[in-house]
Amino acid sequence: MFTLPENEESKAMHKNQKKDFLDKQMNGFHKLKVRQKNRRECSLAMLCLAVLSIAGGCTVGPNFVPPKAPPIARYTYGPQPAATVKANGQSQYFNQGAKIEADWWRLFKSPKIDAVIKVAIVNSPGLQAAQAGLRQSQEVLRAGEGVFYPQVDAGFSATRQKFSQSRFGGSSASSIFNLYTLTATISYALDVFGGERRTMEGLGAQVDFQQYILLGADLTLSGNIINTMIAQAAYHEEINAIALLISLQEDQIKIAEAQAEAGTVPYSNVLSLQSQLAATQATLPPLKQKVSQANHLLAILTGHAPAEWTPPELSLSEFALPGELPLSLPSDLVRQRPDILASEAQLHSSSANIGMATAAMFPSFNLNGSYGLESTSLGNLFKKNSSIWSLGANVTSPLFRGGTLSAERRAAIEAYNQSLANYRQTVLSALAQVADTLRALEHDAESLDAQSKALSAANDALKLIRVNYQAGTVNYLQVLVADVQYYQAKIGYIQAQAARLQDSVALYVAFGGGWWNAEEKVPGIS
Repeated sequence: MFTLPENEESKAMHKNQKKDFLDKQMNGFHKLKVRQKNRRECSLAMLCLAVLSIAGGCTVGPNFVPPKAPPIARYTYGPQPAATVKANGQSQYFNQGAKIEADWWRLFKSPKIDAVIKVAIVNSPGLQAAQAGLRQSQEVLRAGEGVFYPQVDAGFSATRQKFSQSRFGGSSASSIFNLYTLTATISYALDVFGGERRTMEGLGAQVDFQQYILLGADLTLSGNIINTMIAQAAYHEEINAIALLISLQEDQIKIAEAQAEAGTVPYSNVLSLQSQLAATQATLPPLKQKVSQANHLLAILTGHAPAEWTPPELSLSEFALPGELPLSLPSDLVRQRPDILASEAQLHSSSANIGMATAAMFPSFNLNGSYGLESTSLGNLFKKNSSIWSLGANVTSPLFRGGTLSAERRAAIEAYNQSLANYRQTVLSALAQVADTLRALEHDAESLDAQSKALSAANDALKLIRVNYQAGTVNYLQVLVADVQYYQAKIGYIQAQAARLQDSVALYVAFGGGWWNAEEKVPGIS
């Protein structure tokens, strides 16, 4: 190699260039070290952040907040009634904030009601279906909780294979061998973004929903039984009233026949009275049919076929009218009525679904590992050199789904809006039911008072007409008018009595029945 001789100047210049080069290299190396250090620190920080994120997790989606209670203090438009007028010698008073007993039907003081409800609680298929629905939702919740635990599986396989070295570039002939594999695998899903927690939240809300459905079924069952027994008693009272009227009309016919034979009245009077009697008798079969229907309904409510259960017979006098009626505030109503609470549970479930749909748009993380034994001979399977294992982590992130995930999230939001509207409608319907019942009780007392006076006047008039008819001072038309008036007054009085009792039942049902005061509460409800 040919080189030029170096003089002192060139040597000095070369030395300076070399020094500059080394300085630049050292400076660059120092900067590189600093960058590497910063990168390591940044990576370490990101790793710590990831570990903390995985350990603690963050739950996406809205946190459920129960809707606010309606900002009103009364149910009715205008002044809310504090008491009813006195009817049959009794007024009913509305006691705001009064405790509602869980076994509120005992206030009617009928041992027969208690006995029928006791049978129904044990045998009612509707109640049993609601109980099964609650147990099912509880088991689904327990099953869902398994996602927070490692999933461990074991497997064994025995296969016969033909293997070719050509797959790996070899030229050896194919070989046939047996392969035995025994493995245990473990996997764990890291709920980094809270999708699984939202799923569990939704399942918990479904348990709440089924609990309130059960409470509602129990309340509805009790209310239906009492109302049916009141209706049955009223039908019996009407039948007895008609039987009394028929007896009076038969007496009137006998008098008319005697008068016709004596020639004091035309025989047409007898025919007219017989026609009226037949019309009165024709009202009995429909009432008897209603009694049969009430009996059949009671049998079904208690879980029996109509042919295998005989319901008790009652009269309206066997029911005690509650004098003190509870009056819960609207703000308390939304926290005690089962249908409102069930609607709120559905709203909670819809809220959790938004979180689930949101979490589906983020990456998912999984840890997995396996350990096993693999050998071509079953006898060598448990030797040390047959062991195999693997450890790994998976991250899956949605990149493109054609807008599916966004659409599903928007659909979940609209489902929440629908549930919120349904909740508001349920609350409004409950408020209207209470308002209707309060006014009904107010008007029931007024109606019963008027019907009581009408019945007393009709009874006095009928007695007077009968005496005068026997004396021959009045004609049969006046007797017919008196009969009809008495019958109408008696039926109106019975119906008013029954309506007052049934609306008293309706008020307890409208306020939720007092389940929260039970000594033995439904599991999970406080």
